[in-house]
Amino acid sequence: MKLCYSGIGNSFTICSFSGCSRDDLFTNHSSRSSSQVTRKPYPNYRVIVLNDDFNTFQHVAECLVKYIPGMTSDRAWKLTNQVHHEGQATVWVGPQEQAELYHMQLSRAGLTMAPLEST
Repeated sequence: MKLCYSGIGNSFTICSFSGCSRDDLFTNHSSRSSSQVTRKPYPNYRVIVLNDDFNTFQHVAECLVKYIPGMTSDRAWKLTNQVHHEGQATVWVGPQEQAELYHMQLSRAGLTMAPLEST
């Protein structure tokens, strides 16, 4: 007996199909005639800075450069202007764990943040 993905929601079921191996964790056995491995990529998450009335342009731009990897000063200023004029800007998109870290760091630095959004 092996633990195999049933293909319905996020539930797992026990199956005993011949040829079922540990690599079949995400195999859909609903057809029972053949095994198909379905792999889904993890979703990306958006880190979004919101406009507020108390953070200065300088502070926002400096935080973006400090906490977002690869952020240049020019890009940070463009995003800061976008936050000011449009009310928000997506400053980073990527895996959830990193998004949570950058979100937390920017929030702790005093920036107003939208909740993380999956793409």
